[in-house]
Formats: sequence, C-alpha cells, structure tokens
Amino acid sequence: MEKDFNGFGLPPKLMQSLARMQFMTPTPIQAQAIPLALAGRDILGSAQTGTGKTGAFGIPLIVKLMDNPQAGALIMTPTRELATQVLAALQQMIPVQAIRTALLIGGEPMPKQFRQLQAHPKLIVGTPGRINDHLQRGTLKLNNTRFLVLDETDRMLDMGFGIQIERIVAHIPRERQTMMFSATLPADIVKLSGKYMTNPERISAGSTTEAAPNIKQELIHTTDGEKYAKLLEQLGSHQGSTIIFVKTKYGTEKLADKLSRQNYKADAIHGDLRQNRRDKVIQGFRDKKFRVLVATDLAARGLDVPHIELVINYDLPQCPEDYIHRIGRTARAGATGKAINLLTSADRIKWNAINRLMNPGAPRNEEPRGEARPQHRRGGRPHYSGNKSNAHGGGHRHEGKGGPRHEGHKGPRQDAGGERHAEGPKEGQRHEGHKSGPRHEGHRGGFGGKPKSFGGSRNDRPRAA
Repeated sequence: MEKDFNGFGLPPKLMQSLARMQFMTPTPIQAQAIPLALAGRDILGSAQTGTGKTGAFGIPLIVKLMDNPQAGALIMTPTRELATQVLAALQQMIPVQAIRTALLIGGEPMPKQFRQLQAHPKLIVGTPGRINDHLQRGTLKLNNTRFLVLDETDRMLDMGFGIQIERIVAHIPRERQTMMFSATLPADIVKLSGKYMTNPERISAGSTTEAAPNIKQELIHTTDGEKYAKLLEQLGSHQGSTIIFVKTKYGTEKLADKLSRQNYKADAIHGDLRQNRRDKVIQGFRDKKFRVLVATDLAARGLDVPHIELVINYDLPQCPEDYIHRIGRTARAGATGKAINLLTSADRIKWNAINRLMNPGAPRNEEPRGEARPQHRRGGRPHYSGNKSNAHGGGHRHEGKGGPRHEGHKGPRQDAGGERHAEGPKEGQRHEGHKSGPRHEGHRGGFGGKPKSFGGSRNDRPRAA
C-alpha cells in the first residue's frame, strides 16, 4: 500500500495540483481504490463518510480523462450539495484546461446549464433527476461517456432514484469503467453492481457501522416538555459550530427562529429552500457567520464543514444508518468532536435499532439507560451497563466514544408510510410514486421494515427535497 501519491505514477501536473491542495498521504480508501481504478477495474467500495472517497475516484478519473481526450465521465450523487462539493474538489485537482466541467442539479437555472453543456464538458457531476431532464430534452448526450461513478449509492436508492439511474445508464455505452461507492453495502446495492459492473473489485476502509473513535457520544434522557430546555443547556455549556438535526422541514425553521430569539446565531436548511438560499446558508455556516445550523437529513451526507465541533440529535433519524452519517459531520480530518442525543421514552425503538446496528451483540429489547456508564472496548465501542429502572430518568446521561453497535437490518427499508424513498428526487421532474404529504424529511424510516412502526399513518410520507 502506497505511503504517498508518488507511488501511483500520476502525471506531474496532477501531482502539482495535489501538492497545492496538501494531499500528502493517501487515505486507506484512496490507497486501495487509486491503483485499481488506474488499471481500469470496476470498483465497489464502502467507507465511512469523511474518508476521502472523492479523491479515491476523482484522482484516477482525472488521469483517465487526461489520457483519453475523446472520453467523458459522469458522476452521480444523491443531493445537490454533495454534487456541488464533489465538483468543487475535482476542479481544484484538474491541472489542464481541456477538461471542462458541468454541474447538473435541480434548483439552478436551465440556461446556465445549457451553456455549460454547449461547451462540450468532459466531466459532468449531477443529481439523477436533473440529468434525466437534460437527456429527455436532448441537451445532454452520453455516448462518449467511458467512466461512470455512483457516489453515495445507498442514499440514492433510498431516495427513490433507482429508476432514474437505470434510465441514465441506458444512455451510456456498455464498454465503460464503473465505480460505485457507498457507506453501506446491502443486498440491493450488491445486486445493482452485478447489473452495471463487470467483475468489480470490492474494497472497504474502516467500519461502516461504527462511529469514528474521535467522536465522543452522550445520551441525555428527557421528556418532550423539557427537551428544548435541555438543548439550551447543551448549547450554553459548549462552544464552537453546532449542527442540530430535526426530523421535519417545518421543525428546522421553527427551532432556528426560537434559538435566534434566545440570542443564538442560528439558521435552517432543508429541502424546500431554493438552491441559491441553500447555498447561501451553507456558505454562511462555513464562514462562521452564525454558530448553529438546524437541519434535516439533507445535510447528513455531503456537508463537509471542518469546524463543526458539536452535533445534537434533537430528533433521532428515521433510519439507524443515518445516525452514523449525522454524527460524522463532526471530527472531520482527524479532529475531535462530540455528538449529543436527546432521548425521550418515545425514542426507545429507534435507539435500540441504532444500538444494534453499532453493537451487534446488544439485546433487541435493550433500552437507553439513564445512569449507565459504558465500559470502553477497542475501537471506541462502549458496552452499556446499568439499572434498567433508570431507563427514562429525566436529565440523566451516560457518555462514551464510538457508540453502541448493532446488527444491520434485513429486508426493505421503508418510511412510516411504507414508502422506500426519502427527501426524494426533486430535480426538475416528478418521481414515480412520490406523493406529497406533511413536511417530513425523515427517510428510509425502516426500523425493522414495519411501515407503521412509530405510530405513523399512510399520510406521513415525506415530501421531495
């Protein structure tokens, strides 16, 4: 395994770009992926968020485009924010002007994207909905695409993009190199890889069901009536940039406004905001113009803000896997961070599912315990012990790094209404079967695959982002 980028045989101009970006030592996923991709292999990769996946596929992709002037590349991501971030990173790496780029995402003016496509870009990054829009309009041709990357594949499938991905791939020549990266590798993704890839090489870096060891986690038991007061206590006792996750779009704005009235500099982000507003909020957070960002799961993947010190789960996520992605917004690039979970008695089922995902040996009926303190294991996985009678003691807490581990879910992942998607494709066209409903952005929702496991009705389906 290479200790630096010199051993990959990269072009000198690209090496200069990487040096300027201070890319000195490959991350584990980069060390595995880059030589395989340079050799032309299809890759099915899994790694935690923040492990350098963009460089893992981006660096060999740029080499391929430099070596093949007539070839093109397409990268698909589940969200606009991630697409924007991926393209920005690749543009810093690209050392030659001949590799023009295009960003195809919803919420941005079509004429701007028409101009980018008329310039014959070699590298296109976008979301499935808007890419399909351009294919249907005839403004995008993929017949020269020789390299395909699906980033955050599990998220795209959970959001209901499967049909749109299939339509897009039908426009791409079968003779291509395909790379799929995902935080998890459930059966549906493995099946998809068999459909789109040729003898893929499977690689992984780190556990995808375990939080980074430099994230300190804390559980605080409370009630619905005391929850906001507990939040204020935590904000008052911690410093630095903070992201608070809630489950609904309406809830983000309501909580951000409430915090602003308490003299906290706060703003909200969710899927109903116009793209220019979303960009403005994220840039303001990066520039530290406000301290607290209240968000739905829209920001759980793809948001890379190095100075986030604290993540607070005001509401637990609808899917246990998303817990890891949420708390992964802190402790980026080797820094330390903290994640706080505010739990009420109604969160028992959700927390048990998270606990079993991160701690496969945990009993299915284990409850979060108010006075329990974890005994640390290697890899930062706490073992919970304590008096079960204190399960919902108000304000009691226990701390630990890494978080509980648990067994992964089998069967279809569904939300409270039995649907399979999340914030959903809203990139310029209506997605099949996606119905409007309450402003709820919890996705997958499939703790145990029971459509109504949290008392929800069929009207509780999430709206598109």
